[in-house]
Amino acid sequence: MFDPRLPRGGDQFIPRPPQAEIVRRAPWLDASSQPHEKRWSVSEVVDAVRGVEPAKAHIWRDDLELRTAAVLCGITETPAGASVILTKRSSNMRTHRGEISFPGGRLDEGETPLEAALRESHEEIGLHPRLVTPVAELNHVSTVVSTSYIVPIVGEVETHDHLAPMTGEVDKVLYVPVSELLHPDAFHEERWEVPMGRIPVLFFELPGETVYGATARMLFHLAVLITGTVDQLDLRPSN
Repeated sequence: MFDPRLPRGGDQFIPRPPQAEIVRRAPWLDASSQPHEKRWSVSEVVDAVRGVEPAKAHIWRDDLELRTAAVLCGITETPAGASVILTKRSSNMRTHRGEISFPGGRLDEGETPLEAALRESHEEIGLHPRLVTPVAELNHVSTVVSTSYIVPIVGEVETHDHLAPMTGEVDKVLYVPVSELLHPDAFHEERWEVPMGRIPVLFFELPGETVYGATARMLFHLAVLITGTVDQLDLRPSN
């Protein structure tokens, strides 16, 4: 579970190059309201994303075949209001060990992104598809490290009381309140120098954990939709 008393950040390894620099804080901090002080409802979040037309991801190399994957951005009600369901990957994984991500994975042959997101969520954390009402897709994301093309599916989750890690890939399930994502100390953007050039890498530093890369990119799209700052999106590839 999410513990707001923990210090921000976490102990997971961030492969930050030495010349990385912070270039932006959260655009919603300029709003006249204080979105992090609000107890957001699931219906408010769902209404903010319903009907959104997702943008296709920028493909950073024409000669590279990206593998399609799908993830579920589940929105559910908790005592702290509308919360996003995330997972922490096992520290024993070969790649992305200890990272925070949405449940999801590669599409099987003949699957749609929605079918894959629901199947993977059921396999990873025991979320039955009948408890999920699909709402919309967020902007698609291409990744540099895992050469993936990711389709994020937003879904309203009826109940989450029974969710738990079901495979060795997942260490724990997290429920992050929307208000925590919008906290003034949570979000920032960095620029990293990589072989393909300078790329933006987004971060949400939460109590006890850091979300970065592709998952943070998806959370950022959710956040700007909720706060009405969607003009701040950047569609370049993530790490």
